[in-house]
Amino acid sequence: MRGAWERFVQGDDDVYGVRPEVAISWQRSRDRYRVDPFLSEVPNAVSQVAHPPNQDAVFAELGFCAAAMANEVASAGGIVTIADAYGRVLSAWGDKSTRSIATAGGLAPWHCWSEGAVGTNSMGTALETHHAVMINQSEHWLQAFHDWSCGAIAVRDVVSGDPLAVLNISCWRSDLPLSTRKWLENSAAHTQNTLRTRARDSGSELVAAYVQARGRTSGPLVAVDPAGGVVIADDRASVFLGVPGNVPAIDPVTRWAPQLPAFIHAAGYATKRASSDPGWTGSTKIFTALSDEPLSIGFHPVFLHKSLIGHLISFGASSGEEFPQTKKGSTSLGQSRRIVALRGENRVVLLAPSEVTMAGSEGSDVWLLTDEGKLPAAQSGLEKLDHDLADTGNFLRVHRQYLVNLSRIREVERREKGELVLIMDDAENTRVPVSRRNTGAVRRALSI
Repeated sequence: MRGAWERFVQGDDDVYGVRPEVAISWQRSRDRYRVDPFLSEVPNAVSQVAHPPNQDAVFAELGFCAAAMANEVASAGGIVTIADAYGRVLSAWGDKSTRSIATAGGLAPWHCWSEGAVGTNSMGTALETHHAVMINQSEHWLQAFHDWSCGAIAVRDVVSGDPLAVLNISCWRSDLPLSTRKWLENSAAHTQNTLRTRARDSGSELVAAYVQARGRTSGPLVAVDPAGGVVIADDRASVFLGVPGNVPAIDPVTRWAPQLPAFIHAAGYATKRASSDPGWTGSTKIFTALSDEPLSIGFHPVFLHKSLIGHLISFGASSGEEFPQTKKGSTSLGQSRRIVALRGENRVVLLAPSEVTMAGSEGSDVWLLTDEGKLPAAQSGLEKLDHDLADTGNFLRVHRQYLVNLSRIREVERREKGELVLIMDDAENTRVPVSRRNTGAVRRALSI
């Protein structure tokens, strides 16, 4: 491993024997962030950064978990740290002598451990991924931390998927306790459950606000969460968005992804503006598949206990700030994105979205059916891939386990009870079942 690190920092791309997630992180550290691998001092963190209200709840939950684990970690000579979404270490517990060594090296409160600041490390790399990350000794990008073994996991907002905090265990010149990964995963799951409960409550409030507004407006109406996920839409709005009509999706896991990239981008803009200005309202124009002319949409933010929980969006309405529309036929960010797959232990494959026929999940693992065959995806979680590809406008979640490229569907088979099966255009004509709850969205997307 040490030899591979030495070759890579000198510009050689040979990563033989290096785990794929570490190799990908090294690539980011060297080529994207340009972090000096011989950096001797960890940079200080920014003193004040804005963070969402959910982050306070996460810090409280993780602090409880860390305190409960501190004695066991200390007995193994380790330390526990919590950092925020920017990699800024906030608290540390554990073995006193190890903490002294860590403090001297910058593994301590008010230092920044994002990948952009110090390259590959458990906290910063966990913020870039969706699973627990173990970084052992010379897998660290900074040579100064080759005596450390660390493990971390990020807790993410259940609506947007954005990281909120990261929990970490580090040991100096010794291996991590065998229970590290399991403990990290359990702690994150416990915290995510708290966030999911809050998100369900927010979903119920959005539905209530929608019902109240429905009685005051005659135009198409939809309620979305801060990330643009549809909580409920009336029959007319559902046609524009390609989602089921009048089907509440209170749980964040079941919310509908609009099939209009411009709509998602507009919702993101509205969330940023309303988060900084609670009195904000606004409108823009977007193109839909139903007309050659742009359609106005108006945003009215919805708050619960002074926290933004989503928007009521009226089609054909305008009010407040008029922000720029998305031009018809313009290239979306998603069209230039690459999907990362793995080939064996030492190679990373960068795929254009058009090269991916479909994606499937087996637990947290995701596989891709591509023009080069079936490959494991570099990231875990089909939800994350679905979210990342939403703005391409080509991918649709058709089943809990399957995400398909609409442009790669060859045939649609109708069965006796109305079920649909998609037949893809790969050499094997792979058959993909459509779940009942997604049948309407598929019919609208394919105009059948």
